[in-house]
Amino acid sequence: MESDGGCSAGGGGDSGVVREKHLFKSKLLESLVQPACSHHHCAFPLNQNELCIWNTETAQPLCLSGHHYSISAVSFGSKTNPLLVCSASCECVIVWNLDECTQKVQKGLTPRGIVIGTLLGMVLHVRFSPDDQQVAVCAGNQIYILSAKTETILAELHGHLAPVTAAEFCTWEKSMLISVSEDRTFKVWDYSTGQLIYQSGVLTAFPLLSLLIDEENKQIITGCAEGQLWIFSLISDHNYRCVTHINLKKEQEKFCNKVRKSGKEIGEGQNTSKLCKTNNIRPEGSVEMSLPILLIEHCEFSVCFHNRENIYSALNTSYLWIGSTTGLLIINLANFELEAFLSYKDYSDLSIRFARSCALTRKAVNGKVLCLITSMFEDMIAVLEVNLAALVRSQQSDFLLCGNKNSLSVIARCSLLTNSPLCKDLKKNMKEPSSKTLGVKSMVKDQPLVFHNKIKSSGYTAAPLMTMFSLNNNQKKKEVSKWKTSCKCKNKEYPLESYPPIKYEKEISVTFKPTPICCIQHSGDGEMLACGLADKTVLIFNSNLTDTCNVFSGHDGALNSVGWSHDKQWLVSASEDRTLRVWSVCNNEPALILGKEKFCKAVRFAQFYFIDAFILLCCGAEFHLLSFHVDTTRDDLNRYKPRSVCKLVQKFTMASTMEITSLSAVNDFYSYIVLTAGSNRALEIFDLNAGCSTAVIPEVHTRSVHQICQNKGSSFSTQQPEAYNLFVTTAAGDGIKLWDLRTLRCERHFEGHSSRCYPCGIAVSPCGRFIASGSDDKCAYIYQMRSSSFSHKLRGHTDSVINVTFSPSSPQLTTATLDGKLQLFLP
Repeated sequence: MESDGGCSAGGGGDSGVVREKHLFKSKLLESLVQPACSHHHCAFPLNQNELCIWNTETAQPLCLSGHHYSISAVSFGSKTNPLLVCSASCECVIVWNLDECTQKVQKGLTPRGIVIGTLLGMVLHVRFSPDDQQVAVCAGNQIYILSAKTETILAELHGHLAPVTAAEFCTWEKSMLISVSEDRTFKVWDYSTGQLIYQSGVLTAFPLLSLLIDEENKQIITGCAEGQLWIFSLISDHNYRCVTHINLKKEQEKFCNKVRKSGKEIGEGQNTSKLCKTNNIRPEGSVEMSLPILLIEHCEFSVCFHNRENIYSALNTSYLWIGSTTGLLIINLANFELEAFLSYKDYSDLSIRFARSCALTRKAVNGKVLCLITSMFEDMIAVLEVNLAALVRSQQSDFLLCGNKNSLSVIARCSLLTNSPLCKDLKKNMKEPSSKTLGVKSMVKDQPLVFHNKIKSSGYTAAPLMTMFSLNNNQKKKEVSKWKTSCKCKNKEYPLESYPPIKYEKEISVTFKPTPICCIQHSGDGEMLACGLADKTVLIFNSNLTDTCNVFSGHDGALNSVGWSHDKQWLVSASEDRTLRVWSVCNNEPALILGKEKFCKAVRFAQFYFIDAFILLCCGAEFHLLSFHVDTTRDDLNRYKPRSVCKLVQKFTMASTMEITSLSAVNDFYSYIVLTAGSNRALEIFDLNAGCSTAVIPEVHTRSVHQICQNKGSSFSTQQPEAYNLFVTTAAGDGIKLWDLRTLRCERHFEGHSSRCYPCGIAVSPCGRFIASGSDDKCAYIYQMRSSSFSHKLRGHTDSVINVTFSPSSPQLTTATLDGKLQLFLP
């Protein structure tokens, strides 16, 4: 070890992202060493058998002697008063009280710790319990639970087949301990009885090195020596299921592509090509590097991103620190995507380029995090100060709104442009949407897109601020059928704080023989339910599934979609037979038919749009904007002459795709935005006021999106205006993703349901708090908008659940199965 404690001040990087506060030079073990950080303290072995505690506030090291052999693991206690630290070597395990040690040093005395274990073997990891009363010591293939006050072995846990590399106490389950090992499995223990509760299978071909228990989401996160992360649920009825698996190398490559497209230079003189090399994206002829996950830690912080127009978004979420040999990576725990990374070799002021081990403080202090790293090739230990906000902001700001320089909004905020496709062929008696109708105080002139001065936090189901819908209960009797008159609109608001509908109420079969229910949708008043079947028919039920109100037949192929009009008087259906039909709820005959001669491929989706002024449909790689007029009056002399008319306003082509797989737009209030997803796995946003595409999100899922579902609310509930910019997408085998239209970013990734054999539908509740999903394991799943893991699993179905829908008027969920059964669930 070099003199004066081996300390030297490092130079600060001019980027303000990372600064080397001190550098210690000392002999290190050749194997991995577990250092530790806590608030304003760092602990690490110095000169092999001496424990060094460095205080960042006083910048003075405290050296503690007591070990005769090299220290291999160090850990701080969970509490700060008193602050305890445990150090372990092959001959003993010692617990130190830092306050007492500091006082003794000031008095000129030699501080002593409490020996709590002796001759346990080579220790790779130590960890205090949440109350600092026990210490878990991982020595060889065993785990010892020791008392933190006396030399007492409380439990010995046997079962791993290779050295145990990490162990963590569960904070919400008493006596639960989780461990990972080089045998590539994790185990869950009840250490009070010494019993093994759960043992995983072999996860990978590489040793598991690190472990973290996420208390907020009740999950465990483990990483291996080859850059793979696994997240498992610890919720009691989830049976330790795998929530997600993250390949950090692929995430780095995606991140590099984003930076390359934005043209952002990261770090100190770091260009795109350098960034790719840093991320192990191999140029031709290079050698691929491994990415061992040495550390997993979490840190919560708030960052504001600014762009050129001073648009900002305040993000408050949980992030994962991933420590590797080459640097630190930040994973967003909500969407499991890489947010930023710090490469040691990209900062010339840092003395260590490759780390052998690392430690981080759990919480940021003044927006900065302490990082302790040991060198892989030299006898050096460095204390770094990382400005987390500056790191994320420097790498995200230029492509946060990539492709969406001007923030979009689902709610129409300006008047129709004179050359807008939505102005064409509108009825003369239809008034142009005024600024009052659109819900804005001021108008934006001559702007092709929808603008905001600021992007506020979406609020995700916060208290309602405005009314988006208005009920119309004064319908003329002659326009309403007999069965419709018996189902009057309920003059009550949707209960925003109600429990999700998870209680099984009833089940019916829609046909005599098993028939897949291809699509279902509630009417806007919540009284009726339309079902499109594979047997070419459309059935109308009342919402409580007690009666079949109508049957529409005439299609020659399976139904692809059904949709209600805003006034609940019309129903549009699209089929594999390349036709579209508009039905009157008062009549069994179609009021309008668009035949096969108009479409070269099957009509995948159709809906009413712009408060029933238009019809949207997608066919092939295009979607059509149609104006229409339906006439149900009878003329005995010309009874076979069609009186309804439909006219094509404009076609819109989705770029670089063979087929549009899903389409979504709002009909219940004025909106210019249409969302489309294609077979190329991309999602494209169209502004029909400007009549053009405004943004493209590539690689939305690993497979083609089969449904887009917007947070549309209903006539019975109101949400914050910003909440209507949220929408969800789903793809077979890739879960559900929540997106924000203002930033075009994935805000959360929902996993847990099984969707590998069939495309399973999704729905958002009118209150915006819940997401329902079908599944091919004969269950339906309900997620809370703020949690990535499902909260309820609805069992009892007889086949795969392929469609789900919420009632817009009451907390009610209806599910549809592959064998033609509808199930009703209530709170």
